[in-house]
Amino acid sequence: MSAPTIAMSDTRNLQLGQLINLLRDQSTRRLDVKAGSGRMRAAGGQLVLDETEPELTPDGVTMTAGVYQPNDIANAGLADKLGIPTAYLRKLAAEHPDLYDENVNGWLTRTDRRFLIRVLRNNAGGGIARAVLSTKYARIDNLDVAMSALEGIRRAGTAVDVVACDLTDRRMYVKMISPEIQVMAPKLLANYRSPFNGRSGRDLPIVSAGLAITNSETGCGAFSIQPWVRFEVCSNGLVIGENVLRRAHLGGRLADEDGVVEWSTETNTKALELITSRATDAVRAFLDADYVAEMLRELETTADTQLKEPDTTLKVVGKQLRFTEEQQDSILAHFIRGADISAGGVMHAVTSVAQTLDDADAAFDLESNAVQAMRLAAAHA
Repeated sequence: MSAPTIAMSDTRNLQLGQLINLLRDQSTRRLDVKAGSGRMRAAGGQLVLDETEPELTPDGVTMTAGVYQPNDIANAGLADKLGIPTAYLRKLAAEHPDLYDENVNGWLTRTDRRFLIRVLRNNAGGGIARAVLSTKYARIDNLDVAMSALEGIRRAGTAVDVVACDLTDRRMYVKMISPEIQVMAPKLLANYRSPFNGRSGRDLPIVSAGLAITNSETGCGAFSIQPWVRFEVCSNGLVIGENVLRRAHLGGRLADEDGVVEWSTETNTKALELITSRATDAVRAFLDADYVAEMLRELETTADTQLKEPDTTLKVVGKQLRFTEEQQDSILAHFIRGADISAGGVMHAVTSVAQTLDDADAAFDLESNAVQAMRLAAAHA
């Protein structure tokens, strides 16, 4: 019987307990392998790594080959390491596994390098290859990050409510607010109404202070803690990217020997102690009414800019920020329903659309780009 899994469509808006249970399951199935190009090969569109899976034989436990299905992130990493165009390798993986094998194996024979491959195992001697990384990659896993950050927040002594958790192949997201720290923003919300229920921001101009914790186990971003606020009239979340506590996944090169990687307990402990400390610092720096009020006043100076040609402005903003056509259409619709014909209205529209997306990575990117969208809109106006 295979280990329990949750489909990716179910990992949006998890409860904290659900997230922790999922991460604990993944931690039991996780395997990190350092392999030279001579011990890797592609077969049938899958990645075969020699001597990575334990097998019970009459002579005892021996290590045999593991067969792993590369996901999109692993294929992107493999393409990067082998110098194959990423879009081309993805197309081969989806449509021509035989050509995929020829390309990967052909370039592996021309390469003398070692790679770190992160996999999630099943019970049949294989699983998913979820990342192909440099051997300098330093592991900071999601479960450790979540528990260490929560401990740091507890030490800071400020009450928080975890309001949303998301988990994707790329990143983990944990968002929280402090019910004790709310700031009035009547000017920023005076002309806005929720596109979800039509309620006026003038009637509920409350902004709650919060934090957003993100981490990647697959090389898609550093561990970070950022200020995150929630507009209570519509529950829109906004990431303030100018202020961030971050730690990159970069460490010393792994030992030269190939095989299953046993990470240093001492090194991991030091990394987690730093995460706990930074979480405590983040609470004290970001969950502060004066800090949030000043941040909102800075937004107000740009948000007031009225848009003469909103449709044209939104097209310019969407193009510069590389929003998809579907996202641009949704932002325009939310902008119209929000009824705030200003640069601030663009910011609100971007964050409200983020709530509607099933893709947690895309949603967080919108929340992270909303302030920049407002500034671009003001500049164009």
